[in-house]
Amino acid sequence: MSEYVITTDNNSDLPEKYLKDHGVGCMYLSYSMDGKNYTHGNFLPEHEFYEAMRNGSMPTTAQVNPENAKALLEPYLKEGKDILHIAFSSALSGTYNSSRIAAEELMEDYPDRKIIVVDSLGASLGQGLLVYLAQEKKEQGEDLETVAKWAEENRLHMVHLFTVNDLNHLYRGGRISRTTAVVGSMLNIKPVLHVDNDGKLTAIGKVRGRKKSLQELVKLMDEKIGSYHDTCHTIFISHGDCEEDANYVAEKVKEKYQINTIIMNQVGATIGAHSGPGTMALFFVGDER
Repeated sequence: MSEYVITTDNNSDLPEKYLKDHGVGCMYLSYSMDGKNYTHGNFLPEHEFYEAMRNGSMPTTAQVNPENAKALLEPYLKEGKDILHIAFSSALSGTYNSSRIAAEELMEDYPDRKIIVVDSLGASLGQGLLVYLAQEKKEQGEDLETVAKWAEENRLHMVHLFTVNDLNHLYRGGRISRTTAVVGSMLNIKPVLHVDNDGKLTAIGKVRGRKKSLQELVKLMDEKIGSYHDTCHTIFISHGDCEEDANYVAEKVKEKYQINTIIMNQVGATIGAHSGPGTMALFFVGDER
């Protein structure tokens, strides 16, 4: 069996320590804010990033291009390793397509090597959960083709549940209308969203008040987990600089399920630029999204 590595991009929001400890490669999207460009070498700490947004800064993001993707992938090929790359949803960014183009070009240059690119149809730690579970299978000795096939077949079992605190960021990103943002803000309406089977972020409900929106995430988990109820021992939680709310959701989930593993991390800038401070997201394996 050829040696291989799993790679992803920073939209997966996996902690840097996890990536380093498990040898998972990562390509990084950049962002710009207040006239300055930020790349992996000089990303703002998440709290500073979200504070800037709270104070009115409006970041913009840039997808990975094929040359960026090749820069991550080629060193592994030079080491004689094959690659399974699990990418950010193609419905939310061109990063998947850039990775696919890079893989095709690199395999022409390295005909003895193999690169498989999987569209996670996911985002944030939902994408991260797919990477995490695929890496587990790799570490258990499964070969590249087996793990890639598993990822393709199971990506739609990665359930994504989100809520946001400020509707204006969704409006700015084209997710809701201006009227919905204004009226919703006046009435303290909080949307509940998910990533659907096409990999798009869509609204599935709304409640009044922040606490109810957090409780709604846990309620929806009960509805969506289905046959995985008794085997759900891992959840992932990402948040936009609101750790207290993230801990609240984690405790509510632990009251109902035998959770052994929780990975919690901030929503990175490239997603947080569109969802804003106060974003809360819960991820788990369920019957359907």
